[in-house]
Amino acid sequence: MTEDSGRKRSPAPASGPKGSPEDAGFDIWLEAGRTEKHYWRDLWRYRELFAILAWRDVAVRYKQTVAGAAWALLQPFLTMVIMTFVFGRVAGLPSQGAAPYAILVFAGMLPWQFFASSLSSSSQSLVGNANLISKVYFPRMIVPVSAVVVACIDFLVSFLILAALMLWYRFCPDTRILLLPAFVLLAFLASLGPGLILTALNVRYRDFRFVIPFIVQFGLYVSPVGFSTEVIRNRFGETGVLLYSLNPMVGVIDGFRWAILGGESAIYFPGLVVSLLTVTILLVLGIWYFRKTERTFADVI
Repeated sequence: MTEDSGRKRSPAPASGPKGSPEDAGFDIWLEAGRTEKHYWRDLWRYRELFAILAWRDVAVRYKQTVAGAAWALLQPFLTMVIMTFVFGRVAGLPSQGAAPYAILVFAGMLPWQFFASSLSSSSQSLVGNANLISKVYFPRMIVPVSAVVVACIDFLVSFLILAALMLWYRFCPDTRILLLPAFVLLAFLASLGPGLILTALNVRYRDFRFVIPFIVQFGLYVSPVGFSTEVIRNRFGETGVLLYSLNPMVGVIDGFRWAILGGESAIYFPGLVVSLLTVTILLVLGIWYFRKTERTFADVI
């Protein structure tokens, strides 16, 4: 038996059908750390599993049911109506440019609902697939990332409401709308970092399933969903809005509004840079912590 860089080749037997696997021999890799070394390559090799898990989650939510699609429409719409009444009519906060206040609110509601749905579904994804994780090896990061696909579908469904609002108010976006996919990608990255952290924590500490709904609810009120970031800037100055932009969703929501509302709508670029840095730090931290704890998932789940 020979050994070459951890590879061991089995000898061919003395007898056996010609052309059979026994006759040709096979390779067994015993290289230490091979799984860690090829982890990112394995993410691509297991892309079919990613598609299967994503399609399963979508099918469970939308197949043979009306509640899934209806809730994806009703939840952001009703939230938009309430916030438009409270912030626009009762508090009298201004809109941005010539855009109706309802469109301003819904332009902020779209990325927030995407973030909240991604955080909730991805944080529970590993626990929900405990049987699969404890039996078969594959890169575990596939599971929380595939869970975000359902949030993407909800986002596309909710976008229909925005289109209907624009038709109702006869509001036409300008060419900035072409840059919206870049901010959708930013929303995805902003959701992925915290999602990976909470997913790993939820596997080890099951109490986090009670903390996550509170985080989502609290985040709604500290993010500029029902009002413009200009309100914070006018009341607390440049320093206040920069500190406020440490919330990664501030830059995401401002980017969505800048792309959708167009016209006189402006974006505060220093605040956007701060949000981008926060998104990057959370993403790197999320990947690092997930990879650090990933090898223990099958034992504790």
